[in-house]
Amino acid sequence: MTICVRCFVSGKVQGVFYRASARHQAEQLGLTGYARNLPDGRVEVLACGEIAAIEQLREWLAKGPADAQVTGVSCEVADDPVLSGFTTR
Repeated sequence: MTICVRCFVSGKVQGVFYRASARHQAEQLGLTGYARNLPDGRVEVLACGEIAAIEQLREWLAKGPADAQVTGVSCEVADDPVLSGFTTR
């Protein structure tokens, strides 16, 4: 079953290659969607794909790349259309 989730990641997640690393992880898991910086310092990640792959990405989002300091991740099911590929915005 394919679903989409929108996650908001807070902490030191901008300027530490978080979006590029999230894109790499998502692509490795066969997910589509995007990662983008928000004006308030968080990163938004929309990911679409199989539930098991989404769960693996959510686990990774809580850690992020080596220089990130994640303090929180909140995710919700999204009604967005399934996108092709995974991009950074």
